[in-house]
Amino acid sequence: MNWMRILLALAAIGLVAAYFIIDPGQYLGGDCSGKLFSLGCFESQRSALSDLAAANSLLFAIGFFAIYVAVTAISLPGAAVMTLIGGALFGLLQGLLLVSFASAIGATLAFLMARFVLRDSVQKRFGQRLKALNRGVERDGPFYLFALRLVPVFPFFVINLAMGLTPIRTVTFYWVSQLGMLPGTLVYVNAGTQLGQVESLSGVLSPGLIGSFVLLGLFPLIARKTLDFFATRKALRGYDKPKSFDRNLIVIGAGSAGLVASLIAATVKAKVTLIEKGEMGGDCLNTGCVPSKALIRTAKLMHEIRNSERYGIRSASAEFEFADVMARVKSVVATIAPHDSVERYESLGVDCIKSSARLIDPWTVETDDGQRLTARKIVLATGAVPFVPPIDGMAEVDYLTSDNLWDLEQLPERLAVLGAGPIGCEMAQAFARLGSQVTLVEQAERILSVEDADIGAQLADLLVDEGVELRTGHQVIAATQREHGLALTCKNAQGETEIVCDKVLIAVGRRARTEGMGLEDLGIAKNGRIEVNDQLRTVVPTVYACGDAIGGYQLTHAASHEAWHATVNALFGAIKTFSVDYSKLPWCTFTDPQVAHVGHNEDSARAESIEYEVTRYDLAELDRAIAESATHGMVKVLTVPGKDTILGATIVGDAAGELIIEFVSAMKHGIGLNKILATIHPYPTLAEANRFAASEWKKAHAPEWVFPWLTRFHRWQR
Repeated sequence: MNWMRILLALAAIGLVAAYFIIDPGQYLGGDCSGKLFSLGCFESQRSALSDLAAANSLLFAIGFFAIYVAVTAISLPGAAVMTLIGGALFGLLQGLLLVSFASAIGATLAFLMARFVLRDSVQKRFGQRLKALNRGVERDGPFYLFALRLVPVFPFFVINLAMGLTPIRTVTFYWVSQLGMLPGTLVYVNAGTQLGQVESLSGVLSPGLIGSFVLLGLFPLIARKTLDFFATRKALRGYDKPKSFDRNLIVIGAGSAGLVASLIAATVKAKVTLIEKGEMGGDCLNTGCVPSKALIRTAKLMHEIRNSERYGIRSASAEFEFADVMARVKSVVATIAPHDSVERYESLGVDCIKSSARLIDPWTVETDDGQRLTARKIVLATGAVPFVPPIDGMAEVDYLTSDNLWDLEQLPERLAVLGAGPIGCEMAQAFARLGSQVTLVEQAERILSVEDADIGAQLADLLVDEGVELRTGHQVIAATQREHGLALTCKNAQGETEIVCDKVLIAVGRRARTEGMGLEDLGIAKNGRIEVNDQLRTVVPTVYACGDAIGGYQLTHAASHEAWHATVNALFGAIKTFSVDYSKLPWCTFTDPQVAHVGHNEDSARAESIEYEVTRYDLAELDRAIAESATHGMVKVLTVPGKDTILGATIVGDAAGELIIEFVSAMKHGIGLNKILATIHPYPTLAEANRFAASEWKKAHAPEWVFPWLTRFHRWQR
């Protein structure tokens, strides 16, 4: 089969190459040399073609049909022009009939060729890039293809080839293509009939021709709006839409996403209601970002005191009560809480209700007291809860999660942390620095899997140096409460081992909060998460979602980013929509040193078969890092080979979360390493590391041939 694929591929390539090498247009003369399928060529040959069509209409039509099928099948540029020509030569009805079937048959042949020659190898190599296409086909293949055909965002030959790489059935591809391309074909053929009637310069200004080309330009917009209209009607079928609404927007959940969503709505003078049954500020303020960073800061101070000789102090010591540490954490939360309070948001124009919420229909929300509120659009920002894996016996023990960790009043002497992602690594290090004997357990073979292996290994070494016991490649299969502690049974490649601790912190991830809100009844929540499209719209067109509830990145700044898109699309989507873009989204793990990245790292670039170059700069060479005794770390930048275009950056070091912002801004605004190098950075600062990384790239790409000439020039000057 492989040799047949190779032969077919060579034959197709040979036909395309022959077209360009032989240039059949040169034999027709006029304006056809090098541009056979062009309106200029057609105009120069129109009289001859019209005569030929009149002399033998059936044979001419068959020939046109065959050429159209061949052009489409081997993806030659020219199908659009041939459609116009079909209208000019055959008229609206016959031209539509010929072009419609020829284009569908040719597209199917291209589809089959791509499937036979490329599908297996391409899916194997580029499966990651084709994930979105595969997902769309698996979810709703015919409708997905119909939308692509009806709204020509991508050239049709690209759709033919791309669909051949997916699992869609050939029969389905054919009939959906036939129907989906029909409206566009009609518009093009009609435009062609108008071209066929142009006999002089005045004909160019005829209302029919102008109208045809206006329709041609507006067709994608009209088709998209029509498609959206019918999709919306289908999704809302069976529900009674209110004749009027109490408000423009209801936001459910007052975490990071919900607060931003409601604030944006109030800022643009929409009437908005924010419903929250718990504490304002959500997980980030009350159980996540804020308390964890407060604890990390205290732990860092204790670490610096224990290692005072690093700063020229012979000895230093400090005593603390863990209860006082946790009191400070709560004080920090209380200090920030007014920023997210009901009073502040109501002063900004947001109507706040403390209650649970349940969706009754696509426009109606019911609160605890039975009150029903209606809004034109609803934004779900319901957040997430810690995921507790189904470990035998875990439900019977007093385990910790990020929700109840902050209720601790005594420092655990022995703490096991399950999960070596960002939260697990941060808490393992913090508790170890405060004096706990910490065991960090990870099912995978390395910690911090969102980062490159060398970054994870560097952090692992530092954690071990600080006394954290790492157990990678270990899966906890059972938990048992004993008289003098908690026993965790782990399975690894060598068999089973046991970890004894006083407390266990589960930090293996979070799952969307969807229960009890009527989301399953409306089909919005499936398998424990809320699915959304690129505009953050759910399967119910009046309901949008953002933040941790949609899975994804589950970062506070990602939630804010999503909230803007969800709110603007909900309020103004009838005019313009915005697709959410995560390509410039930064991450930061707040261990010491911090680990931050934006864009691609080496692992993700390899997974998507993206070619890249790597530039590294070691913080051990940076003056400010040396002065701070903070030389652990590096700046690692990925660039397009031979160019200074930034694909991604990773920083390990003090204040990496701050330092990464320069690369986020550079990528957002198309700034390359040359411009970062040309930017003056104050001395001595940690931010100079970014400039020195750019300098390393410049050295590696310096034109070597120039230096011998410079040597001669300066010798001559002397």
